[in-house]
Amino acid sequence: MAEDRTAVRWATLFAVFLRIGLMSFGGPAAQIALMHRMLVEDTRWLSERQFMGGLSFCMLLPGPEAMQLATYSGWRLRGVPGGLLAGGLFVGPGALVILALAWVYVAYGDVPLVETLFLGIKAAVLVIVLEALLRVSRKALRGPLHWALAAAAFGALFFFALPYPLIVVAAALVGAVAAQGETPEAAPPSVSWRATLLTLAAGVVLWLGPLWLLDAVTGSAFLTALGLFFAKLAVVTFGGAYAVLAYMAQDVVTGYGWLTAGEMMDGLGLAETTPGPLILVTQFVGFVAGHTQGGIGLALAATVVTLWVTFVPCFLWIFAGAPYIDWIDGQPRLSGALSGITAAVVGVILNLAIWFALHVLFAEVSRVESGPWTLWVPDAASFDWRAGLLAVLCAVLLLRLHLGLGWVLAASALGAVALNAV
Repeated sequence: MAEDRTAVRWATLFAVFLRIGLMSFGGPAAQIALMHRMLVEDTRWLSERQFMGGLSFCMLLPGPEAMQLATYSGWRLRGVPGGLLAGGLFVGPGALVILALAWVYVAYGDVPLVETLFLGIKAAVLVIVLEALLRVSRKALRGPLHWALAAAAFGALFFFALPYPLIVVAAALVGAVAAQGETPEAAPPSVSWRATLLTLAAGVVLWLGPLWLLDAVTGSAFLTALGLFFAKLAVVTFGGAYAVLAYMAQDVVTGYGWLTAGEMMDGLGLAETTPGPLILVTQFVGFVAGHTQGGIGLALAATVVTLWVTFVPCFLWIFAGAPYIDWIDGQPRLSGALSGITAAVVGVILNLAIWFALHVLFAEVSRVESGPWTLWVPDAASFDWRAGLLAVLCAVLLLRLHLGLGWVLAASALGAVALNAV
């Protein structure tokens, strides 16, 4: 079905990706798990090979890989319009929630009820990630080499904190070498280099052109600086949002002085407990900085600028590069490299899942370094029994009773409110 770009009705596509956007809590591991369940398991719109090939490709790109995977999935089903719809719906709900919470934040400060609700949601996400990780690993790890690559990727990230791009390159090289001598199953499809260059050129103009116009029309030094800062950030965020948060926080707080350290941490906390990619924390930064500089009007303008320069490149990378995924699949060595990356991605997801679980179940988690070793160590005394109890509840509802994801998320959120009142 995925090869026929008219087979999926627009209304159905809209409904499914809106649901994904509304339930995409918990960072990339949970979001990838959710899309795998809905696009591969439930609707069967994508095959396992197509999904994992797209995921491996997105892992090579700067920016939020889950949002790019949603865009790729929509592109695969209904071309460029489908990609725009899917990617927009993935980001849109979270952007609206962040906008509302940022508005409340600058007016009233903390929003404790929201934090309580999303404690339950994050507990549910733990179980969703576990279920998907088991499914993906069974299908992506097809031999001893793939298992070794997944284990090596996990160990390199979790115990040594090696750079993510280095891990991807190493997995690709191993996969390419292992594929020597293989013959392609079918002739690779043709790809137009001219179309690729035109897509890139048009995308860059669409991405950066409004910044030039903004500077020429308004002369706002703040909006121009904000746009250029986050535009630069959009092309260096390899390895997902966590890889760039420290760099961003340092520049935003100490370099530009747009936010205080406390405001930056509050923004990160809100972004972690809302749907959509974690990089939406940039929207919070833009809104609060704009409000500080010139009130609510400038805050809204800064929000638009930040979202535009952060997410337009995500569409650009997919529309320019996605046509090459099937072409790569027809080249034995390149296909082997992609398979190696796919195996490593399982280890990456496991690393993200454990990191996420530690920060949901424990209030205090410290990073301990000893020589080349790095380890996240939770404080046993800070264990949140509410999160643990809600995770067990969600495991029963999802894995035993097989309730829908929406019901499980709602039950866990309401359960958090009830436990918080005890």
